[in-house]
Amino acid sequence: MTLNVAIARALAIGPDSSAAERTIDITTLGARSGLPRRIEIWFHHVDGCWYLTGMPMPRSWYANVRANPRFVVHLKHGVQADLPATAMPVDEPIRQRVITAVLDLQNRPEIAARVSRRQSLDEWLAHSPLVEIVFDDERLRTQPTFE
Repeated sequence: MTLNVAIARALAIGPDSSAAERTIDITTLGARSGLPRRIEIWFHHVDGCWYLTGMPMPRSWYANVRANPRFVVHLKHGVQADLPATAMPVDEPIRQRVITAVLDLQNRPEIAARVSRRQSLDEWLAHSPLVEIVFDDERLRTQPTFE
């Protein structure tokens, strides 16, 4: 399997993907310090685009990408690859679709058992960070196939 095929497979997540398949690291630049900050986070694939979001509360990674939108996605399931990207804001209709899809996933019994309470759509819409991941490599901007 070539590296490009492995990257395509790692990005081909869907509603039935495991937690491990959804887990990536990202490196952002600190909003105040400008220093690299690496964290582990889930990413989501909705309507052909990739997104980062999180529980409805302030998040350092979100402050970082708002101040410095360039960041790196580090794939680690099935392939190790560092993919430069830009965090792009989303409009309200997209926010509604993505947050709804993420909560459908979060409220599944196998995942909800790890969360202390059922997630509220209104709370997530009002307070959750959300950005679209736009990869520098144009081949990654839609579901890659890399033949």
